[in-house]
Amino acid sequence: MIALVQRVSRARVQVGGSTVGAIEAGLLVFVCAEPADGEAHAAKLVDKLLKLRIFADDAGKMNRSVQDVAGGLLIVSQFTLAADTSGGNRPSFTDAAPPVLGRALYDTVVRLARERHAVVAAGEFGADMQVELVNDGPVTIPLRVV
Repeated sequence: MIALVQRVSRARVQVGGSTVGAIEAGLLVFVCAEPADGEAHAAKLVDKLLKLRIFADDAGKMNRSVQDVAGGLLIVSQFTLAADTSGGNRPSFTDAAPPVLGRALYDTVVRLARERHAVVAAGEFGADMQVELVNDGPVTIPLRVV
């Protein structure tokens, strides 16, 4: 699975002008499943997200996790993270999981996150979403779980 993690002061996702998910300080996580991914990959991603130490401690060092700071998670599906631009100017998305698998793994990530963390919001798989965020730092970290 591929994820793009942004530390945010706040973030929200809208579908059709209505907010479907929002958090205050925490992590905005864009998630993309790949064809060979399974539930173990989803579980490993959630574990990594909850333990990733990218929040400042008292000394100003990135040493705290989203759990340590009681931050929120906003999880948004984004198949374009699997874009391949090596063949020209139009990206190919053949490295993304097919929609049925992508939805199942996205739903698994959201479910596991909600089982393990208090504040979890989500986008809507396959929808045309508008995402607003205030990146804190800025801190943006790409992750790949294999």
